[in-house]
Amino acid sequence: MKRELSPFVDSLDTDGMGSLIGIKNGPSSSPNIMLSAHMDEVGLLVRYITDEGFIKFQNLGGWLDQAIIGQRWQILTSKRTVLGITGIKTPHVMSTDERGKVFKGENLFLDVGAQNKEDAENRLGIKPGDPIAPVSYATRLNDSEFILGKAWDDRAGLAVLVGVMESVKDSDLPFNICAVATVQEEIGLRGAHTSSYAVNPDIGLNLESGVAGDYPSISQYEAQEKLGNGPAIFLHDSSMLPNLKLRDFVIDTAKDSDINLQFNVLSGYGQDGAEMQKSFEGAPAINITVPTRYLHSHNSIINIKDVEKAIDLVGQCILQLNLEKIKNLKNFD
Repeated sequence: MKRELSPFVDSLDTDGMGSLIGIKNGPSSSPNIMLSAHMDEVGLLVRYITDEGFIKFQNLGGWLDQAIIGQRWQILTSKRTVLGITGIKTPHVMSTDERGKVFKGENLFLDVGAQNKEDAENRLGIKPGDPIAPVSYATRLNDSEFILGKAWDDRAGLAVLVGVMESVKDSDLPFNICAVATVQEEIGLRGAHTSSYAVNPDIGLNLESGVAGDYPSISQYEAQEKLGNGPAIFLHDSSMLPNLKLRDFVIDTAKDSDINLQFNVLSGYGQDGAEMQKSFEGAPAINITVPTRYLHSHNSIINIKDVEKAIDLVGQCILQLNLEKIKNLKNFD
């Protein structure tokens, strides 16, 4: 992200948590418009190594246990990257009752081909606390506009962040744009908390992967976004309600720019906009998303056109903002 953002910002630094903060300067004493997307992905962490050399793990983020089974992983040790696979009891020796059950995460493990605990520690360099990332590769899905890959939550948002900064790089704006790539979103919005206090935003636009509801087993009541229908905004999730004036500003900007905008109302979910909203005395914030299927798994799907339209929408929001509009968005009289 440093490499991707550096051509479009005047300064680039990290906060004490590790979030990356790039600033495109406006005039002195300007308001701060914060754009954020998170760099972390759901993963695992080494809990301990068994005497036989198998790896017991702790989930990082909201995994379903059944999504972990039979998958490839890489353990990021201080020495090397270690490939492993989730082990599970073979069905050949399962009872009929066992076959119908979901195996709980506490009963799962990683097989890294170690002979024993000492081999895993000394030859492979594995130790408790090492992070574990899913192994999956991005590819265009059968010559379509759909892109299959891991961690679109939130690589889709990061792509929008970089695309927006590139689109406004030559614009003279009456405010600072603070492009923030946060850490530790998946375990409690932690990076957004510290970076929001570092930036002190006047307006916050969070860029995320949305929850698509356009495939079997998920209802319209549960999620409303569809791939290929453009970006979306969240009207409710478990972490925040958006500022209504900012909501209307985004809706009007999309309409004026001939960009189809979707809406999503979720019972669960949590995202970094909530931390921008709560920083210092508070700031208007909203979550703008790229619709995504199969979140928190090794293989998610997005539509590249939705990414492009999200870049267009957020870029136009930036260009349409001015000091008077910022003041009005923060005014509750």
